[in-house]
Amino acid sequence: MNDLKNCKILIVDDTKTNIDVLIQALRNDYKLGVAINGFKAIEYAGNQLPDLILLDIMMPEMNGFEVCRKLKADAATRDIPIIFITAMDSSGDKTKGFDIGAVDYITKPFDITEVKARVKTHLSLKIAQEALKNQNIVLEEKVQERTRELNEAQIEILERLEMAAEYRDKKTGNHIKRVSEYCRLLAKATGMSPEKYNLLALASAMHDVGKIGISDTILLKPGKLTDEEREIMKTHTIIGADLLSGSEHTLLKLAQKIAMTHHEKWDGTGYPRGLKGESIPLCGRIVYICDVFDALVSERCYKKAWTMEDAIEKIKEGCGSDFDPEMVKLFIGLEPELKKIIDAFK
Repeated sequence: MNDLKNCKILIVDDTKTNIDVLIQALRNDYKLGVAINGFKAIEYAGNQLPDLILLDIMMPEMNGFEVCRKLKADAATRDIPIIFITAMDSSGDKTKGFDIGAVDYITKPFDITEVKARVKTHLSLKIAQEALKNQNIVLEEKVQERTRELNEAQIEILERLEMAAEYRDKKTGNHIKRVSEYCRLLAKATGMSPEKYNLLALASAMHDVGKIGISDTILLKPGKLTDEEREIMKTHTIIGADLLSGSEHTLLKLAQKIAMTHHEKWDGTGYPRGLKGESIPLCGRIVYICDVFDALVSERCYKKAWTMEDAIEKIKEGCGSDFDPEMVKLFIGLEPELKKIIDAFK
């Protein structure tokens, strides 16, 4: 709305003389509507949504105060400014009117100049408020869009960094996608909220980022690692946690926790800290079982891909030793969905 002439004013009064005076004063400047009682005023306001209401107080059946209360109680009409027109000029009446939502008072008999001035003032204010509201909506949409773009950029950077680590390890980007989707499914099955399980799925992409710090002679060795080399390989958890440390970003903080704990075992024989049972963060327990499962069903230079059935059996064998028994129970119940993920990201 940017033109006062397009504004609609509803005049509510049970006296024809008062209506005629107001129409005469305002008809050349605004679009007008008339209601001769409170019931018709409420009906008109709900259907036509006027920009301003001039409302008489002293009316039979339903007075102006009651009409105002009903209009302010309705979400569709509560923002319409109401000016009371009345012969009641006591401070108590005015206070009551303002308390229930009126923006102004015009007393009878009417001063036409005053009527025009007050109507113009409140319509101009309403137009300004609506313009500001619309501007704020546009700004909020721009902020949300910019935030979404930044979040997507951050997520893509994380995924590409993890892909760099996986590339050196002769794995594929699809390994990241599969593990991420397994984690989403399993975390959802634990009862996590959508916000939390989607965040965990994103953070899981960084679980092996620490392999960037492992030398090629160990990372790409085709044969069995020596005990010393195996100990060096285990440090990828600490390296990854160090790379991701120091951020206040929720996603990175979760990714750091996963990098550090995704090789901890339920019985305490895992690494790097030998955590046991529920002292292992839930995110670590979830990513561990998902990562092991995908390693089993994936082909590597040193092994063929296991069948899904064999991989599930191996997960069951690790129940209570390698894996949280509750996670195993939930995970094997997801078998049909797991198969779909494997087929989708081969």
